[in-house]
Amino acid sequence: MTAILSQMDDRHYETYIETFAGSSDLVDFLMESFMLFKDLIGKHVYPSDWMAMIMVQNRVFLRAINTYADTMNQKFLNNDDFEVQLWNNYFHLAVAFITQESLQLQHFSPTKRNKILAKYGDMRRLIGFAIRDIWYKLGSHKICFIPGMVGPILEMTLIPEEELRRATIPIFFDMITCENAHSGNFQKFENEIILKLDHEVEGGGGDERYMQLLETILLDCAAEKPPLRPQVQHFVSLVKGLLIRLLDYRTVMNDDSRNNRMSCTVNLLNFYKDINREGMYIRYLYKLRDLHLEGENYTEAAYTLLLHSRLLKWLDEMCSPQFEFHGSQTQRQLKETLYDTIIDYFDKGKMWEEAITLCKELAEQYENEIFDYELLSKRLEKQAKFYENIMKILRPKPDYFAVGYYGQGYPPFLRNKVFIHRGKEYERREDFQNHLMSQFPSALHLNTTTMPGDDIKNSPLQYIQCFTVQPVLEIPPRLKNKPVPDQIINFYKSNYVQRFHYSRPVKKGPVDPNNEFVSMWIERTTFTTVYKLPGILRWFEATDMKHTTLSPLENAIETMESTNEKILTMINQYQADWTLPINPLSMLLNGIVDPAVMGGFAKYEKAFFTEDFTQQHPEDRDKLLRLKDLIAWQIPLLGGGIALHGKRVMEALRPFHERMEECFKQLKKKVQKEYGVRELPDLDERKSTRPRSMLRSLRQSIISISSLQGSECGTPTKLHADRDFPPESPTSWNSTLPRSSGSMTGSISEGVVTVGDAEVKLRKSKKKKKRSSMIFITEERERINTMDSKRLSKKQEFRSDTNLCEPNEGSVSLTNANSRSLPAITGLSLAVVAGMEDVDSVRARRDSKSMSVCLTSDRTPDRRSKGVINLIFKSKSSKSEKM
Repeated sequence: MTAILSQMDDRHYETYIETFAGSSDLVDFLMESFMLFKDLIGKHVYPSDWMAMIMVQNRVFLRAINTYADTMNQKFLNNDDFEVQLWNNYFHLAVAFITQESLQLQHFSPTKRNKILAKYGDMRRLIGFAIRDIWYKLGSHKICFIPGMVGPILEMTLIPEEELRRATIPIFFDMITCENAHSGNFQKFENEIILKLDHEVEGGGGDERYMQLLETILLDCAAEKPPLRPQVQHFVSLVKGLLIRLLDYRTVMNDDSRNNRMSCTVNLLNFYKDINREGMYIRYLYKLRDLHLEGENYTEAAYTLLLHSRLLKWLDEMCSPQFEFHGSQTQRQLKETLYDTIIDYFDKGKMWEEAITLCKELAEQYENEIFDYELLSKRLEKQAKFYENIMKILRPKPDYFAVGYYGQGYPPFLRNKVFIHRGKEYERREDFQNHLMSQFPSALHLNTTTMPGDDIKNSPLQYIQCFTVQPVLEIPPRLKNKPVPDQIINFYKSNYVQRFHYSRPVKKGPVDPNNEFVSMWIERTTFTTVYKLPGILRWFEATDMKHTTLSPLENAIETMESTNEKILTMINQYQADWTLPINPLSMLLNGIVDPAVMGGFAKYEKAFFTEDFTQQHPEDRDKLLRLKDLIAWQIPLLGGGIALHGKRVMEALRPFHERMEECFKQLKKKVQKEYGVRELPDLDERKSTRPRSMLRSLRQSIISISSLQGSECGTPTKLHADRDFPPESPTSWNSTLPRSSGSMTGSISEGVVTVGDAEVKLRKSKKKKKRSSMIFITEERERINTMDSKRLSKKQEFRSDTNLCEPNEGSVSLTNANSRSLPAITGLSLAVVAGMEDVDSVRARRDSKSMSVCLTSDRTPDRRSKGVINLIFKSKSSKSEKM
């Protein structure tokens, strides 16, 4: 066939076409010829290295196509004879011809390209110009090919040939004009161009030059038609933004850096969300999900799928056909399937709080909408397991790292930006940094933590800055002012965080070689990320950075708060799990009580508790009182820790413990003489089925924090004393603590008959007597990296090496510095202190006041009221007996 066609000239074609009697036969012949040519072009009849045969075939086909196009112009362009399908076949054949691999000369060597051009010419330009000319001849019939021909024309314009692009890109503006005249807008064209552009650029088409040409040509065309100019400018801006992100995405898809691929994917899905293209948005959500699963980022994969589930409703309506998932048909079915998958991901990522939220939503549907109690029971069982996991399973706190990418050598989405990265479990900064440098082997590492200058930012090279930052706790509103177990609150110290601190010590003023604390200032940088972590990525850009400075006195207050918090945390840890090794507790206590080891707080006294400092800094009076108060509170904490240590220490270390006790006695005598006496409540050692925490009960008074005047570095905290105490060891360490004449002791020394009565009397006494020593604390605190209060089995060694307290992240001031007692403690806690009855009986008594008791014999139609009557009668009887 190729040989026959090559022998034919224009006269032969003309004679053959005239042999068709009717137009229908000619149409059939032309359509069959177009389909045959397209089939032969697409099937690659000859091997790819048979370039001569391929080019001969292309030249013969091109001549035939152009001849047939002339025939169509003569016979099938009028309104009466216009054949839409015939012209559609022609355009698709022409685009298939122009985009075939054998004609893409940019892929050939210069010698081969020059040889082809000399013998055959650039056939792409010839047929491209023919397509352009025919398009403009269609007149009013153009609307028939919108949006169907948008994709093929776009594919043609993406060919990297300057003249061809300049000739064919104006077709887009003609399409805009045509649809706008027909429909009043060009929404179909816009949707199709965005959809096809995504596929074409991902497949290798397009470049920055194409983006520039597209913008220039369309804006120039729009300038000639002022009514269309605003809409075209918006469209050009939209397409340009998409092209930038698509080109970035394509650049990193073959990159070894999975992080870069994720970043570009998120940029694209956010773009599609902003322009309300749901189908493309979902498409990239699943691409991001797959990338997370490759890296075992199950938490991030769950958050990614959660974005899709939020597009669905609990309705039995059919899902839109743009996305199918596991054969689900209705929105309810799809959403339920997604929730099951997301819950599994959250479970693997140890984000049980999020999994519980979804379980509750599913349970609501099973119970009140579809009434499937069997599924409800299974869901509640899984939900109960998640609650148990929260309280019993260790969840290591991840470290967070600030990473700055400086220099013009980075792509735009990284260039001169700072990101906060969430590390993996037990990932050290050195390991994270090595992995980071392996992704950018040509980058230079900056050893400083200060912001680099413009010389670095404008350099053509790549620079990386990496250092550890501390997350700032933000307690959820539902947990504020409530007795929250440490296992729960510890989770929020490193999750749902958006602010991060980096503190750098600097020396200012005269330096005392014997006391560095006098000149030790803290420069603190607060980073705020665009989204909370964790999220759909393991990192987010830091969009806001603030710098503050802490004075040496403020630094000392933070250090003392950190130390006291660490003591409380470790005491709570060891009371909760008596299998932990004693070494970390030994080192902590000995480092504080033995001046030969750390010097204690003596240097604070020499630096700040002097007449000269008081006269020079009269504005710091409250802060000085606060520091003294913290020093005084450290004594009962140390006493409790040492008592606990004495019960846990082995006989081989008994001399070490006795030495520590002797040092503590001297320290206690000195501190109580100079700063007053502080007392912990004398806790009973009775058991309770509910875990209780001394840490939560005492933290508010002993480690109370307020924001300093002129400082913005506070962090959240709870506002009042908690109600519960920790599960006690077989012998409670609290019994060794002396009791003072403070308000706490005064309240519980009143005569009591029963625990219940004691509770009532104590509550009344609190109402009558105002506590002038109450400490109020702000909602910002808790940025301390304490030991996880989870039970360990085989990781005690790691705990002793890594559970170090982080520096406090907030500034402090004192609302009432002369604190001599704890905040008000609830009746239940005081009942425990009174020690008159087991906690179980107290709880039973409390429950009986709010619940009606119904025995088996009371099960009558009016059994509920009878149970209440019996309860009231029994209560009156018991009171009369006491009287």
